Amino acid sequence: MKKRYLSKHILRFSKEYPIIGLVGPRQSGKTTLAKKLFPDHRYLSLESIDHRNHATEDPRGFFADYGNRLILDEVQRVPDLFSYLQELVDEDPTPGQYILTCSHQFLLFEGITQSLAGRIATFKLFPLNYTELREYDPLSTTDIFKTPQKNREPVSNKTLHELLYKGLYPRIHDRELDSRKWAENYVLTYVERDVRSLINVQNIRTFEAFLQLCASLSGQLINYANLSNHVGVSQPTIKQWISILETSGLIFILPPYHKNFSKRIIKTPKLYFVDTGLLCYLLGIRSASELAGHPLIGAIFETFIVSECFKQFHHAGEVPRLYFWRDKLGNEIDLIIDEGLTSFPIEIKSSKTYNSSFQESIRHWLHIFDSGKEGEIIYAGDNIVGSTTNCPAVPWYTL
Repeated sequence: MKKRYLSKHILRFSKEYPIIGLVGPRQSGKTTLAKKLFPDHRYLSLESIDHRNHATEDPRGFFADYGNRLILDEVQRVPDLFSYLQELVDEDPTPGQYILTCSHQFLLFEGITQSLAGRIATFKLFPLNYTELREYDPLSTTDIFKTPQKNREPVSNKTLHELLYKGLYPRIHDRELDSRKWAENYVLTYVERDVRSLINVQNIRTFEAFLQLCASLSGQLINYANLSNHVGVSQPTIKQWISILETSGLIFILPPYHKNFSKRIIKTPKLYFVDTGLLCYLLGIRSASELAGHPLIGAIFETFIVSECFKQFHHAGEVPRLYFWRDKLGNEIDLIIDEGLTSFPIEIKSSKTYNSSFQESIRHWLHIFDSGKEGEIIYAGDNIVGSTTNCPAVPWYTL
């Protein structure tokens, strides 16, 4: 098992809160991590029919039988347990008693809002970061994507394409699985089990077509009207389905940056997939070698970089404040890390060769905004260019 950066943050707050919540997409490693961090806790999966029936029919008896040092896996299966957990921890607030895992963020957050507010510390675990895969030391949140690690081993474009194709779900790497077959089974299980349980989809093939269409739009603005027309369902339904993908941890939404500049900003958000392996599968890419000349390689690489930043912040126990910027003249910044009083603009280029034109958007941004004096270009090359300037170009694997 790869070391997960989130571990130390979970252990820290398990000494302060009676309940720890761990949410994230299926197969992101939640159960494995919970078992490793809390080996003395009894593990119960509420996917098990027997455990689920016991918890549903006799929740007081369930807790009486199993005690108070529990890992409750997929707790969203029995939402009534949240009220009983509230009673138990109000009577005995000893830290670290219950570890809850959940594959659907909104179901856990609904339980928190109704019953567990102030009693639970919640964390999000996504598939591996590249830095976790390579077992590099974690960076502080002030260094994430801002401080190149110059001593890291270079990565060839062939290896990069293999990484993009395989994705970063832990099981693929731990067990050396065929990533395409794994992704096929993952999507089938997700659609058949999770989607059917969360929303009333009349035609499951329509949802599958929607999922594939979303893959073709990763890194682009969300156009609800176009999605509605292509899929053949209403715009409210499209918004509901996108919300389901987001709360299931398959995608995330990148909002536009509009601080002090709202009138010139396109306020529609962008959609990104969390994992490029699933993205490649949904795009019908059958091998890593296809990526070299694929028309969407730029969007796939951008998805990978933005997702890496997104995951690194979450795995450092922080809610990322990430945005993009675009004005009506077409000037655009791919990624902005908002740090409150300052912001850090990043341009992402899939080219292996540096070009001075890469700096144009960053320079335009720095000229307009006073909220930051430096930026960065992330590209697929091997050399740091302009290391002494306020806008260097850095290889992606150094971040």
